Amino acid sequence: MLGIGVIGYGYWGPNLVRNFSQARGAQVVAVCDQREERRALVEKLYPAVTTYTDVDAMLANPQVHAVAIATPVSSHFPLAMRALEAGKHVFVEKPFAATVAEGEQMVAEARRRNLTLMVDHTFIYTSAVRKIKELVDQGSLGDLYYYDSVRVNLGLFQSDVSVLWDLAVHDLSIMDFLIGRSPQMVAATGMAHVPGRPENMAYLTCFFDHNLIAHFHVNWLAPVKIRQTLIGGSEKMIVYDDMEMSEKVKVYDKGIIVSHEEDEIYQRHVGYRTGDMWAPRLDNIEALKIEAEHFVECIQHGQTPLSSGEAGLRVVRILEAASRSMANHGQPVAI
Repeated sequence: MLGIGVIGYGYWGPNLVRNFSQARGAQVVAVCDQREERRALVEKLYPAVTTYTDVDAMLANPQVHAVAIATPVSSHFPLAMRALEAGKHVFVEKPFAATVAEGEQMVAEARRRNLTLMVDHTFIYTSAVRKIKELVDQGSLGDLYYYDSVRVNLGLFQSDVSVLWDLAVHDLSIMDFLIGRSPQMVAATGMAHVPGRPENMAYLTCFFDHNLIAHFHVNWLAPVKIRQTLIGGSEKMIVYDDMEMSEKVKVYDKGIIVSHEEDEIYQRHVGYRTGDMWAPRLDNIEALKIEAEHFVECIQHGQTPLSSGEAGLRVVRILEAASRSMANHGQPVAI
């Protein structure tokens, strides 16, 4: 039985404890949080779980084989490194590091010690994103033209990271999973409307080879909550609306036909193709449950997680380049 220790019992920690407690082949044996009221809540809900105020004391517990880190971004690197150096497998919240340099050290340390390092990119384990991945891999969409995402709400203003690092990280991890390759260049603009706080709205564009472009709009200062992604291909197009209750993914058999006939070459004739729309059936299994069990299985069988440290590092590379671009009013930055 794999013993899990959770560091941080704030907003996301309770979800981690609940799902790892239910995961096959694992049990939560320890929770670390410096706040007395949070530890008291753990002790009330999970009497068999040992609580700690000190991370090193928890890491010294031989029953803890892996740790899940749900703390502010700035603490991910030091906590993950201490856990890896203690010989523990690590599951860490997104974004998994504050800089590319930190991420590279974490990946290298996990590889050197032959430990599993996994990033909590929860959305790639949802049934909706897994179905879209299946369609993309089957070639159903044809050549990919664009990836367009909007994630806005009147949301929780962060003090330590910008809206890009807080919200766009979700969509970047989905894009990385679906497309399977990294952009060559990024450009980003944004604005901070609260004094002393980072940017609360931003626009990020990623440029790929083969004429693929991706665009992300994120905002903490929107009057409505929107979680929508459009993926356009030469054969089909997808609308992924995470706010939809029943039909989160809709596949449209729509597109354009460009004529290459000699007599129409100067007219650049474009025809439109309109077919059916269908919504594939999706399961309703909680994504974090699938993710928790995947982490356990990867440790048990020595497999590489779908959201590996390398995947987390690719996302942080984009975020770091985007931050540099945003600081220079949208100047493109090569990756």
